[in-house]
Parts: sequence; structure tokens; C-alpha cells
Amino acid sequence: MASLRGRDFLRMTDFNRAELQSLLSLAAELKSRRTSVRCEKVLGLLFKKASTRTRVSFSVAMYQLGGQVIDLNANLTQVSRGEPTIDTARVLDRYVDVLAIRTFEQQEVETFASYAKIPVINALTDWEHPCQVLADLLTVQEEFGDLAGLTMTYVGDGNNVAHSLMLGCALVGMNVRVAAPAGYAPHPDIVAQATAIAGDRTQVLVTEDPILAAKEAQVLYTDVWASMGQEGEAEDRAPIFQPYQINDELLAVADPNAIVLHCLPAHREEEITNAVIEGKQSRVWDEAENRLHAQKALLAMLLGVS
Repeated sequence: MASLRGRDFLRMTDFNRAELQSLLSLAAELKSRRTSVRCEKVLGLLFKKASTRTRVSFSVAMYQLGGQVIDLNANLTQVSRGEPTIDTARVLDRYVDVLAIRTFEQQEVETFASYAKIPVINALTDWEHPCQVLADLLTVQEEFGDLAGLTMTYVGDGNNVAHSLMLGCALVGMNVRVAAPAGYAPHPDIVAQATAIAGDRTQVLVTEDPILAAKEAQVLYTDVWASMGQEGEAEDRAPIFQPYQINDELLAVADPNAIVLHCLPAHREEEITNAVIEGKQSRVWDEAENRLHAQKALLAMLLGVS
């Protein structure tokens, strides 16, 4: 098994293909209880954004490993009073064994990692959401087995989730297609990076045509049309994104055995219909559960106890 001891996980590309596959294998073993890991360490959670799945799954994962969790609510720490990131990083480095940060700017987690010796995890920034994609890939692996050669189609806003999905799929050898309205595509740097990783092995496609993107895909994926911090744009975005809804019509052009994913929370009847999210092809609840198992494996490997 690949060694990730002492490493940071700030971007999907912090792990190579073999390391990512090792982590997914461990997550599957932990979920099935074929193996167990003990880790008497302390996880710090420093969150500046609201969270349900990320906060709870990280907390439960650490407790199940035998460790402890300190919830470092940003509003209750000196961070809220303007303490410099470099000072907070060096102090927390002396107290906890691993730190998960949920914030706005990617640069903040990068700075924390530069000034702390402990592993630092990106629990979501505006640029990437790599922990979510670990759970997504685990869910697809459970459904189809080998990931290589499958096609993942994401429809909607080219946001942090789309960024990490593109990179994660390219790393494991999946075709990845993103359908987004004009002006809302993933960042060109991410597209170029995913394309370079994929090489000639797999397809990386960005299009404005959701039907083209969904055709014969094994996985359809979406997220809210306005992410945290963009709620004021939701009303204006709705008519622009309406053609990118995952509904029965879009699902009909995908592979007959396709599954549907959503990172949650979902705005039903906006980016996804109630019929689809509650339908037989939805794996949304398995995906949400897999946040726990993927992050348990991540913590164990970063802390060197796997």
C-alpha cells in the first residue's frame, strides 16, 4: 500500500494514481470491516463555511479510528479577530495531529500547509473539494468495479466540485465530461491540467451541450447552481442553468445502467428532479455515507496508521 504518512491533501493532484487507488482500496476494506485501524490522534476542524456531511463525517471517522476531534469554530477563535494565518498555523501545529480546513480561498490552506508540519486537509475551498471526490470515486467503484474506461458526466456550474472531479477522473483513468452554460465552465487551468493527466488514455470534454455530455455515460453528477457565497446570484442563474437539470429526459440518453450522484445539499426541482434523486438509479445516499469511509482511510494514511 502506498505511504502517505505526513503528507497534505490540498488538491486532487497531491496524490498520484497508485496512491489514490490505495486509498480507495483501504476505504472499501474499512467499510466492509475486512480490516480495522486504530489511531489515538487528535483532528482539528477549522471551518469558516457551513457544513453537515464534511463536519460530521470527519468527526465520526476520527472517533471510529479511536482518536479525538476539536471543532475549531472560526467565530470562536482568534481567527475571527484577524489573527494571521501563519500564526494560527504554527500554534495549531503544536496542539493537534492533523487539521482539516474548510474556507474560501485556496491560498489559505496552502499557507497553513506551508507553516505547519502536521498533515493539512482541504475540506473545501472555492477552488477544489477533493474529499468529496474521494467519496464519489469510491461510490462509482462499488457500483462498477474497475474505474478505468468509465465515463463521468457532470452538468451544471463549473465549480470546485467540477474541478476536483475532472482531476480525480483523469487520475483514475475515467473519461470526464462537463456540460456548463457559457461563462460558467471550469477554469481553463483545471481543464488543461486534467487533459494533461488524461493524455491519450481517456477523454476530457467541456461543452455547453448537456445531451452530448450525457450520452452513454455511466455516471451523471450535479451540484447546486449557486455555491456557498453565491446565494445572491441564485435567482439570476436559474433560467441559465435550467437546461442542465438532471431529469428523466437527460437520464434516458445515458447508459441504461447509469447511476446518479449529487454532493448535497440538493435543491430539488432545480439542478435535479425529485423523481431522479429518489429514483432507482440514484446512489446519492451511498455517496454521502462514503464521505465517512473515504475520509477514515485518508486520515489513517496521512497519520501513518493504516
